[in-house]
Amino acid sequence: MEIKSLEKTEYETIFRAFSQAFADYEVQWNKAQLKTMLKRRGFVPELSFAAFDDNDEIVAFTFNGIGHVNGIQTAYDTGTGTLKDYRGRGLASGIFLTSLPHLKKNKIEQYLLEVMQHNPKAISVYKKLGFETTREFNYFMQKSENIDSRIKNSDYSVKQMETVNLDSISDFWDFYPSWQNNFEAINRAPEDFISLGVYTQKKLIGYSIFEPASGDITQIAVEKQNRRKGIATLLLNEVMKYNKADTVKFVNTAISCNSITEFLKAKNIELKGKQFEMIKKL
Repeated sequence: MEIKSLEKTEYETIFRAFSQAFADYEVQWNKAQLKTMLKRRGFVPELSFAAFDDNDEIVAFTFNGIGHVNGIQTAYDTGTGTLKDYRGRGLASGIFLTSLPHLKKNKIEQYLLEVMQHNPKAISVYKKLGFETTREFNYFMQKSENIDSRIKNSDYSVKQMETVNLDSISDFWDFYPSWQNNFEAINRAPEDFISLGVYTQKKLIGYSIFEPASGDITQIAVEKQNRRKGIATLLLNEVMKYNKADTVKFVNTAISCNSITEFLKAKNIELKGKQFEMIKKL
């Protein structure tokens, strides 16, 4: 068994390992979808590592994304998996420890990951490796046909936005977007997203950014003084017109944000799971 970088590994080999490791996972990805996900999350093959068997097939892996969190150079666990027959051997920990000197050499200051709260074994491993919980997230998903996005008469209209000015909308937020939902992630593949805005007298009062191919609503927010006026519902209704997936997802909404939780439940978008965001300083 050899642990080495993915720098020279063909994508076909990477996809094969990913598919086998997550064969029993609720959500499945095809080759194009995985490539899109990796691009959005900043995947860097030369700083990602895997354990290979004697046939040079991947049996365990961690795909590392590289980017920034609050201006800090950060590595992000884009995907960690182990093939079923190789689980319980400590390969994930070994891969992570192998990666550390390479990450530090490239001036990475911290490592960030998300882990499902119903996976105590993984949480225990991460704690032993020095990770600390920084936030808790909810994960919502619903079939498009079951979402209640009906609107009553509205005094507002929705327009597609060419660009989104961060300074104009950050005051709308109740929490800072997670790794895969922040603007650095969106700007890695801007062609995959649509941005919609609601205006009054040319002033932006609500917006949404989403990925029609996956049904992933990456960001949605309304100016605090204009909430409870149907603006978020109006945005959701418009998103549904563009959505090409059979589901809609809200991944990593902060558990502490009651407004988004109550809104999604009111629209019949179901809570599917909870995650911990964890960080280890390097």
